[in-house]
Amino acid sequence: MDEIAARRAACTDTFFGNGFGRPAEMIASIGDDVEPDLYGEGGVVADLEREVAALLGKPAAVFLPSGTMAQAAALRVHADARGLRTVLWHPYCHVARHEEEGFARMHGLVGRSVGELTRLLTLDDLRAVAEPVAALLLELPQRDLGGQLPPFDDLVAQAGWARDRGAAVHVDGARLWEAAAGYRRSPAEVAALFDTVYVSFYKGVGALPGCCVAGSVDDVAQVKEWRRRLGGTLFGLWPAAASARNRLPGALAEMPARFEHAHAVAAALEAVPGIRVLPSPPQTPMMHIWLSTTAERYADNAKRLAETDKLWVLPRAAPTAMSDSVMVELTVGSATLRHNPEFIGETFSRLL
Repeated sequence: MDEIAARRAACTDTFFGNGFGRPAEMIASIGDDVEPDLYGEGGVVADLEREVAALLGKPAAVFLPSGTMAQAAALRVHADARGLRTVLWHPYCHVARHEEEGFARMHGLVGRSVGELTRLLTLDDLRAVAEPVAALLLELPQRDLGGQLPPFDDLVAQAGWARDRGAAVHVDGARLWEAAAGYRRSPAEVAALFDTVYVSFYKGVGALPGCCVAGSVDDVAQVKEWRRRLGGTLFGLWPAAASARNRLPGALAEMPARFEHAHAVAAALEAVPGIRVLPSPPQTPMMHIWLSTTAERYADNAKRLAETDKLWVLPRAAPTAMSDSVMVELTVGSATLRHNPEFIGETFSRLL
């Protein structure tokens, strides 16, 4: 175990996300009374797929072990159906930045970034695209911009632009549950704008790793075939599916409170000299916190908090465009709700 992992293991408290997710806690999330699947068929996997499809207002859903597998497969299905290979996405798109070009190497897709890195995608950005496209991918919320959301009317217009061009519309909804809270709409209302919807269960939900793609019966059936081709149809998918099924209802019920708490935390943080919150106010239950300090000083102070207070914060801060500031991402989860905003503000003041 490296030094940082050992330090984290020794801590007893945190306000980041859903907490530590210790192995015993995650195993307990599976539950005792579980009907297993067999190669993805039946049991708790089928139950979860039906429930997620209903929750998102789609005819069908399929469970997959990873979002990397799920999203590229869904985009491949749309591209094959249209005989086109180009997919439009924001420059911060996870598929383009963090998946080793799997979309191109395994599926023959061509990714085209549209818009600017520092802001959300706009309808005008899309109107500047002349070539035929297979699909438009939108991420809700845009994590690398602090969890920002486009106004809902803009989202409707962007989806309409794609459909008018004959393109599919897919949502990277790894944090769709948070986006729905930010829009103050149901997940189904948001999902209705999209042909296929990817949702994650280990991030805001706090379950074991796994995800679903929801959409039409035909699209989902094809994604399911790609799951098998890509090695994702394991002998038993039931542990992760059971964890998701057990954790999802509570997380969804808590999302509005997380969103309101995010606003209160942001206000407490912005009362501390040397701290900025982006976006301000938060648009979802997450935010980026800019601190007027150096990466070295932040790391030293985070280490000190862990050693003296047994309080875990992210051990390193990311660089920003400003030489005198660093950035930390805070996802507001069940662990955050257990701490009052003033305590969180005070803690960040100690990180300066």
